[in-house]
Amino acid sequence: MQIRPFTRSDTDAVIALWHEAGLTRPWNDPVADIERKLTTQPELFLVAEEAGAVVGTAMVGYDGHRGWVHYLAVSPDQQGNGLGRVLMEEAERLLIELGCPKINLMVRTGNDRVIGFYEALGYGIDEVALLSKRLIPDV
Repeated sequence: MQIRPFTRSDTDAVIALWHEAGLTRPWNDPVADIERKLTTQPELFLVAEEAGAVVGTAMVGYDGHRGWVHYLAVSPDQQGNGLGRVLMEEAERLLIELGCPKINLMVRTGNDRVIGFYEALGYGIDEVALLSKRLIPDV
């Protein structure tokens, strides 16, 4: 298993993994999300590869105040083997190196299995309201 930065040649495999893991939504264009990430801290877009296949991803960022993780994905046949934990440990390590004091991530309400995964890693639910506004529509 190797964790490395994303390369453009990973695009199709990464998008297929995101679909397989249930992360994509009709209102988010994964190609556009990848292109946007490649303009800012592309070295923090992580890919886990095993035997030449993409089996995990984590899109990490730091804005100078908080770190964020998006698109943490693990191939369904690899789930439960610790790969998600390893990806999060690497994300945390990279953010600590940048001086990041706190990491945030979003999990859709009702996704109790994933919330439990993050709680087991020491994450807690903050009582906040997430507000958002689409500035550039993807579709």
